[in-house]
Amino acid sequence: MTDISTLGEFGLIKHLTHDMKPHNASTLCGVGDDCAVMQYSTDPADTRRVLLTTDMLMQGVHFDLVYTPLKHLGYKAVMVNLSDVYAMNGTPRQLLVSLAVDRRFTVEHMEELYAGMRLACERHGVDIVGGDTTTSLTGLAISITCIGEADAADVATRSGAHDTDLLCVSGNLGAAYMGLQMMEREKKVFMEQKGQPETMVQPDFQGREYLIERILKPEARRDVVERIREAGIRPTAMIDVSDGLSSEAMHLCEMSGVGCRIYEEKIPIDYQTAVAAEECNLNVYTAALNGGEDYELLFTVPLAQHEAVAQLDDVHIIGYMTRAELGRKLITRDGNEFDLKAQGWNPLA
Repeated sequence: MTDISTLGEFGLIKHLTHDMKPHNASTLCGVGDDCAVMQYSTDPADTRRVLLTTDMLMQGVHFDLVYTPLKHLGYKAVMVNLSDVYAMNGTPRQLLVSLAVDRRFTVEHMEELYAGMRLACERHGVDIVGGDTTTSLTGLAISITCIGEADAADVATRSGAHDTDLLCVSGNLGAAYMGLQMMEREKKVFMEQKGQPETMVQPDFQGREYLIERILKPEARRDVVERIREAGIRPTAMIDVSDGLSSEAMHLCEMSGVGCRIYEEKIPIDYQTAVAAEECNLNVYTAALNGGEDYELLFTVPLAQHEAVAQLDDVHIIGYMTRAELGRKLITRDGNEFDLKAQGWNPLA
């Protein structure tokens, strides 16, 4: 028997679905991207495409209720799904929400969870249109399915990158991972002092507020997608950074049949992230490459659009795509080359 952890999340998906062929003409793009892509209209003039994605969050695996407020959890659960649709250069429209809850949770708890979901949906113009609720013996589980749309010409999959394309990323990386380290550190202090006067167990996040927000309340980058469209730029490939920059860059390379060069000095790092990494004796670029949960957008554009993409606010050119035989490399500040490795979190380990 083969242990699932030896394959990892994406290895397991590939193993189970590699020989699946669509039976319906409406299925244009299935397993292997941020969203499935469908076309239901038979009118050749109708260029609209339907985007579909789903994510599941499990208590004790994806979130810890010791330090995660339910309202923040609801907000984040929605955002991680919206991010997948934006990563296809699409617009999210509807959500289906399914919950499994155990007897520890009250109606008031669920109201808090839904308050966060509703806030996220209101900010992005998305409707909650249904779902399911059932009981659980092992805590809280949240499964959300998001439906979106995009014009056929705008859909950005993981498989469209070409040799010499520029590799770009929005925002900054590693902040969510360092925020998690801060939360876990304070949780340890809390558990050690449990039962002591309340004044002794108050968490200390002074100067780390941005990092805490990044892990508890991430924002899907609709603003970046809008700026890309306004600039007349069509990404050749795109993915959201949920499992770390290294892992996502390798997904683009594998799906597009190319290699890449990422320059360490070009990876955007926030000041708070750098300070926290030093405090924890961690390499900040290791956090950026492998931390995950940043939900930024990693995308490629043709070299000819260098000037246009360089002028985009909060978008950074961090490298370029190469021929596949040249490999997938990280170029360090001192000019050394190292193979990229997908060392991000494996939920099945």
